Amino acid sequence: MQTSNETQPLNVSGQGLASQTGTRPVKKKSVVVGIPAYNEEKYISKVILKASKHCDEVVVVDDGSQDMTAEIALKMGAKVITHSRNMGKGEAMRTLFKYAKDSKADVLVTIDGDGQHDADEIPKLVEIIRSGADVAVGSRFLNRRTQESVPGYRALGNKILNSFTLSEKSAGISDTQCGFRAYKASKLDALMPSEMGMGVDSEILMKAKENNLVVKETSVAVAYGEDTSTYNPVFHTLDVVASTLKLMSIRHPLMFYGLPGGCLFVAGTTVGSYAAVEYLTQRYVSFVLSFLSITLIVSGLLSMFTGLILFTLTTMLRNHVMTDKLIKELNSPASNLDNATDP
Repeated sequence: MQTSNETQPLNVSGQGLASQTGTRPVKKKSVVVGIPAYNEEKYISKVILKASKHCDEVVVVDDGSQDMTAEIALKMGAKVITHSRNMGKGEAMRTLFKYAKDSKADVLVTIDGDGQHDADEIPKLVEIIRSGADVAVGSRFLNRRTQESVPGYRALGNKILNSFTLSEKSAGISDTQCGFRAYKASKLDALMPSEMGMGVDSEILMKAKENNLVVKETSVAVAYGEDTSTYNPVFHTLDVVASTLKLMSIRHPLMFYGLPGGCLFVAGTTVGSYAAVEYLTQRYVSFVLSFLSITLIVSGLLSMFTGLILFTLTTMLRNHVMTDKLIKELNSPASNLDNATDP
């Protein structure tokens, strides 16, 4: 199998099961199913086989697997895009988003390659998009029977991650970490993730809310077999929490840095006032209180200035992006045609 350099994925396509079973030629890639996969040789064939019944094309992003994931996917008739090294789920999702855009698909469905979700439920998610939603999210927690099948430690971890993500503009979603989703392809630009790790699912929901996209949720089945997930749940939780905090600090720097900084400054001023009163009344200099006061005040000022600087930078960046977008729209052929006048 060929591989690419570390930063550019390589497209590998071939004929497999889909062409051998007499499937009709694909004239338009209306529905593309994307599978981010890392060392999923045990389950990838089953996922591809079931997914291929409900879409025009199955695309597997092999994120630097060290097993036979790519070879099996290719034999099963999927288009395989390989990363030369493991770059994270976020980068795999970026690759899928870019491919769906380039292929002019109408709907992109993403499903994990570990077999935990039932690919026969793909039509349910696609129908939600067809009905007007921009993002359809599968949930393991809307159905009591399905919810009871989720291991306790996973349910607890999901609640923790929901609390972080939901506070960051994704209210109303019961399962922010489910990888079984569908997207309207025309909205993928607005949802393009920047996270490389497991925080990508949370980031996409945040961007959907920031862009006022319609997000709907539906119950999906889940099966937890032995050794299905390639991600340690503790690492997964910590990765998502860290990613969410990073995104919050970038999107709301005044709140993230300014508010704690203000609290530190007030606390330092209070401690300093107490130390000053103690000196004036008792002529006693408390070096502990003085040092603590100075530390709190300096830390608070640094935090507030950090928030202010980041707020200024992010505002300038947003304005720059909006200006570039406006210039491109004005220079587009359609705009020129609208502005044209007869001689």
